[in-house]
Amino acid sequence: MGGPTEQNAGKKRWRWLLIAIFLVLLLAVSAVLAIVVNWPLPGQGRLFSADKVVQIADVSSQRLLALGSVVGFAAPDETHAWLGIPYARPPLADLRWRAPQSPEAWADTFDALAFGPPCVQLAAPIGGVSSDEADGFAGEEDCLYLNVWAPRREADQVASAGERLPVMVWIHAGDNRIGHSGNSSYDGARLAGTEEVVVVSFNYRLGPFGWFSHPALRASARDSLEASGNFGTLDQIRALSWVQANIEEFGGDPNNVTVFGASAGGTNVLALLVVDAARGLFHRAIAQSASTDSVSRAEAENALTAEVAGQRHSSAEIVVSLFENAGVVPDRDAARGYAESLPDADLLAFLRARPSREIVDAYRDPERPDQLEVPRLIRDGALLPIADWFSEIRAGRFHHVPILLGANRDAMKLFLSQDEKRVMRRFSIFYRIRNTEDYARRSRYHSELWAVRAVVRPATAITDSGYAEVFAYRFDWDEEPVFLGTDLSELFGAAQGFEIPFVFGNFEYPALPMSRVLFDESSRPGRLALSAAMMGYWAEFAREGRPGRGGQIDQPTWPRWTQRRFTNDSIANGSIVPMAPILVLDTREGGGIRLAEMKLSREEVIAAVDAERGLDQNEKCALFLDLFSGLPEWSLDEYRGIGRRGCADFPPMSAVR
Repeated sequence: MGGPTEQNAGKKRWRWLLIAIFLVLLLAVSAVLAIVVNWPLPGQGRLFSADKVVQIADVSSQRLLALGSVVGFAAPDETHAWLGIPYARPPLADLRWRAPQSPEAWADTFDALAFGPPCVQLAAPIGGVSSDEADGFAGEEDCLYLNVWAPRREADQVASAGERLPVMVWIHAGDNRIGHSGNSSYDGARLAGTEEVVVVSFNYRLGPFGWFSHPALRASARDSLEASGNFGTLDQIRALSWVQANIEEFGGDPNNVTVFGASAGGTNVLALLVVDAARGLFHRAIAQSASTDSVSRAEAENALTAEVAGQRHSSAEIVVSLFENAGVVPDRDAARGYAESLPDADLLAFLRARPSREIVDAYRDPERPDQLEVPRLIRDGALLPIADWFSEIRAGRFHHVPILLGANRDAMKLFLSQDEKRVMRRFSIFYRIRNTEDYARRSRYHSELWAVRAVVRPATAITDSGYAEVFAYRFDWDEEPVFLGTDLSELFGAAQGFEIPFVFGNFEYPALPMSRVLFDESSRPGRLALSAAMMGYWAEFAREGRPGRGGQIDQPTWPRWTQRRFTNDSIANGSIVPMAPILVLDTREGGGIRLAEMKLSREEVIAAVDAERGLDQNEKCALFLDLFSGLPEWSLDEYRGIGRRGCADFPPMSAVR
């Protein structure tokens, strides 16, 4: 036997050998998951992407459009697909921060066989746009392309006259700034093929290229709409105008167009309801988990030191940052003075000459450089109303089209799952909830507030105006498996965006990198049945302006939002709370598709937190801050008086844990 020194050396060798074996196994597991789950390895894009599949043109798909001939390919579910069709000129050079222009005509047949590039943005860990760059930069400014899926027909058999099909135009998610495009995350083949509709998706400018308001831009704008700064919204209007001009060639009915979208896409749908320039371009609207978040022109433009202060990344502050970062001036104070003295034409020339990456970098959150802080939709008074959208809607100043609204029961879990304060993550695959009780509580209240903003407030405003064609749902599916020791139904549940694969009937969903794990074989029968029902309801709404039974006799009839009100005495000082019927969307195992009543309000959420017996007042105040401080209507005065006791004795900093 060897001596103690030799024995210790042997133990160390074994220890290092075990560590080496563990690391090799971990890398092997990560590599397998990268292939099986399509999970991005650190510093890499996904190992494969549907965007890069090479398609073969199908001559029977050739169509003659207003600007030239296009040919697509035979897609699944007996459909044709046409990908990457330009609907506007590339917004480059002098067209950056301009309203979209009609594309130039082409002489040769356009091969619409591959998606166009996504618009400039940052990649996101739970988004459908990846990046090979260490800083997450992705996309191109030349990105204004759209995609069409339609039931497969020979050119001379395309539906015409009264047989034309409903058109469903999808507006993608991504907070209008990050991680998404109108490309492969939303393959429209199954929805188009099974429901006999035409599906369109498209890219629109995002982040600072989509929403940027500055006096120098207004001075050079060709009209009041271009002066609005809402270039992403103008792109959406341009895409809808393209549909009006061309969709008949694909068998679609330009007089029956439904706009639908989730999260930011749903927010854009609600915005289009109050945009005069979109009048007549669509005839039904579906807003999934939307909001009406927006900013004033002053917030979007003004310096932090102005009498009416702008946001931290207002255009005034960004221009100063760009001058400073470019080395034009020695420091920020000099940059501010230089920007104020420069003629508009010279300032615009400087801004339009900046590389897109440089502009994106100026908007990064210093504390979270993987996030962009960009002003939201801008209430400019020409494109979007200056006043609160709800007051506009209550006054009847919106497009009176049937609207379907909804939210997901556990919406906030998608974001809480990525919060290191709530969830431990290791190697991007091992998740552990730090405090399951706290996690469930925060998810419940955040998600209920989301439903108030996405469903209750807009539905109430619309029906208060006297318009009745409103329908609402809640998505409850939560049958994810246990994966690597983590119960994914507890981690994600019915999270934000998880209804989208059900709407499209496509569970190979790049916007959720773990989709192949989330949607495993054990849940397959139930979710396919739920997906078929949801596609039916969505398509029936597109056809008739009401979801009915979704074209299936064995499903419940979806009722209108017929609101009644009751007094809830459990709320401080009492409160009138709206209550209305909704359709709950779930599998048979989860209780099935069924009717329920939505009885939610901001005041009820406050009362529920107030009634939490397991929390002391400091913890309740911390929770109030977490729930409300990021919302536009929040104020310190409300915080001081919130609930029955208020939080005046608990300053905001002491309440944060």
